Amino acid sequence: MKGFVSFVSSGPGDPELLTLKAVDRLANADAVLFDDLSSGPILAHAREGADLVGVGKRAGRASPKQDHVSRLLVDYAATGARVVRLKSGDSGLFGRLEEEIIACREAGIGYEIIPGVPSAMAAAAAAGIPLTRRLTARRVQFVTGHDVTGALPEDLNLSALADPTATTVIFMGKRTFGELCRRLTAAGLSPDTPALLAESVSTPAQKLVRGTLASMERLIAEEASDGPALILIGPLVSP
Repeated sequence: MKGFVSFVSSGPGDPELLTLKAVDRLANADAVLFDDLSSGPILAHAREGADLVGVGKRAGRASPKQDHVSRLLVDYAATGARVVRLKSGDSGLFGRLEEEIIACREAGIGYEIIPGVPSAMAAAAAAGIPLTRRLTARRVQFVTGHDVTGALPEDLNLSALADPTATTVIFMGKRTFGELCRRLTAAGLSPDTPALLAESVSTPAQKLVRGTLASMERLIAEEASDGPALILIGPLVSP
């Protein structure tokens, strides 16, 4: 008898931001395959005796290959287990969710997707700002700061990213932000555009650093740690 996989989004790190459905699935899981950013106090909601397996990926660190994670997920479910695949933020945003869904489908494993608080929304809340504003910030766009090689993607839509009336949230962009900044200013975005570095949002290690598009590369070098981070740019990010 085949088991079942719950893709559970754990939010940005604060266990109080878990949904009730996420807590329920953790409490009833036979196995929890968790990302690094979904560990710590969040795992306290897992039932006693459940297998807890770390499968997290962090930039610059040795981590499991995606095909290994997908295989492990299917192998657990094939035993009849109730499996939680615990992902940080919302699993549908740069969380490699699709690869694991495909693995379940190909193996005939049933699954569900439980959304969570996206880290972009949590970062804005921590900074005390909205992401949109009538007339002057009508659009929000999410973009990754690196491709599969770790470099800044070459096919970014720079005209969209340089829109001064949009709020742009850059995931995994600390290492490549300098190059992105140069491309955005060349595309017409003002160097004075407000920017915010948000690290380890909603956790005790949270850090918010405000600057501008022009100053953020220096601020990242001076202030950033190795914690997970987002960079927000746009008119609403000013102090």
